[in-house]
Amino acid sequence: MPGTRSTGLLALGGIALAALLTVIGHLEVNDDLNPWALTVSDFAVSDRGGAIDVAMVVLALATVALLYGLRRTGPPQPTPARPTELLLGAWSAGLLLAAVVPTNEPGTAMTTAAYLHRYASVVAFLALPAAGWLLARRRDLAPAARTLRTLVVLSLALAAAMIWSAYPGDRLLIGLAERLLILTEVAVLGTVAVALTRTPVARWSVTPARGA
Repeated sequence: MPGTRSTGLLALGGIALAALLTVIGHLEVNDDLNPWALTVSDFAVSDRGGAIDVAMVVLALATVALLYGLRRTGPPQPTPARPTELLLGAWSAGLLLAAVVPTNEPGTAMTTAAYLHRYASVVAFLALPAAGWLLARRRDLAPAARTLRTLVVLSLALAAAMIWSAYPGDRLLIGLAERLLILTEVAVLGTVAVALTRTPVARWSVTPARGA
């Protein structure tokens, strides 16, 4: 139906805008920053309130649009709706918190705000793949199930690579690993958004009670 298609298109527009703003944010920061060695958050803190921070907010709002559209498509059997909604909500909340609370400047000591930013990002990065796996089980998203599962597995592998880089790997190519992870997870959202544009809203029927 048009409402669901519009919601999917709105989410796709938000995802595209967030991607564009992220690219702009990278181009605006100091040329001395190395995108392979530094995270997106390291770039964002160098331009507080700039394009990258706005991109995170836009992506969170695009996810809210997806949540609305998923509810309109009807009962998600055999997958319960509540866990999926909570996971997508955790992803959105993590993005918003990471946008509002900055990390520390590269090369400086971690602050309380930086730790809060880090763990909000970790929650977001782990919540979305879990949500994607559950979404792949929904009947209304069956045509996209294989793509969603592939992206989820790839994102988990990249998350593991990023964790290795952050700790025993001495941050080797951590920026590259994170950007590939973000690209893969955004692809999960994009896949769901595209599926929404092709999914009709379920028509609910009410069976009158006996004796009514």
